[in-house]
Amino acid sequence: MEKRRDVFQAIADPTRRDILCLIAEEPLNLNSIAENFEMSRPAISQHIKILDESGLIIIRKKGRQRFCHIRPQKIKEVDKWLEQFRQLWEDRFNQLDNVLSTIKKKEK
Repeated sequence: MEKRRDVFQAIADPTRRDILCLIAEEPLNLNSIAENFEMSRPAISQHIKILDESGLIIIRKKGRQRFCHIRPQKIKEVDKWLEQFRQLWEDRFNQLDNVLSTIKKKEK
């Protein structure tokens, strides 16, 4: 089945970001994920569904339980998009460092 949700739509919600952080450490079943939040299990299931549809996670059945696994390659897409802004800010901070160094030298 083709995933149909946008990755950025999926990570826009803080609960879904928290779920990603949880399962990044180890795959968890739905009940274990729900225990970490003060909301109903159906609400958590809805968040899991959105993460699955965006391709950020994979749900694998093991016996009667469903375990959520993070898909690092999808997270890499987000990282790749953010890289352009990371470089922009690094350039700006370097420019600021240069200005501050110049000011400091003038004060001596």
